[in-house]
Amino acid sequence: MSTATVHAGCVVIGPHGVLIRGLSGSGKSALADAMIEAARMRGSFSALVSDDRSCLEDRGAQVVASAPEPLQGLIEVRGLGLQSAPFEPEAVVRMVIDLLPEKEIERLPVQPLADVVLEGISVPALQVASDNTVAALSRVRWALRQLFPNGPDYL
Repeated sequence: MSTATVHAGCVVIGPHGVLIRGLSGSGKSALADAMIEAARMRGSFSALVSDDRSCLEDRGAQVVASAPEPLQGLIEVRGLGLQSAPFEPEAVVRMVIDLLPEKEIERLPVQPLADVVLEGISVPALQVASDNTVAALSRVRWALRQLFPNGPDYL
């Protein structure tokens, strides 16, 4: 069992943990907040797990994300600072979102959901534009539909 701390946030949408990676200022917190609100609007369970820093732990065949203790239940709202938010202590990471400049994302990728390795475990990953939260939310919605076709639309 190994543990690492990474520069990423995590939300839980329905039963799925979604790790959001990106550079500082790329919109990790904004996308996390938009995903949580979109899920709630559909009546789905959603909550913050971590913002900006996530602890990743290998638990056999799963990667579990949590927040470092001093950051639990806190999310950065640009211009307002750290704000309290309902949170879950941990989530199994079922998908990774990488926020990148739009020019770095293929328009028609051969494999839209490539795998990345977290703590030795392969997890599907999606690249989304860092400067467009609405478009990113739409791509995440479609990715969740592809990954979990028999589940409800959480977003």
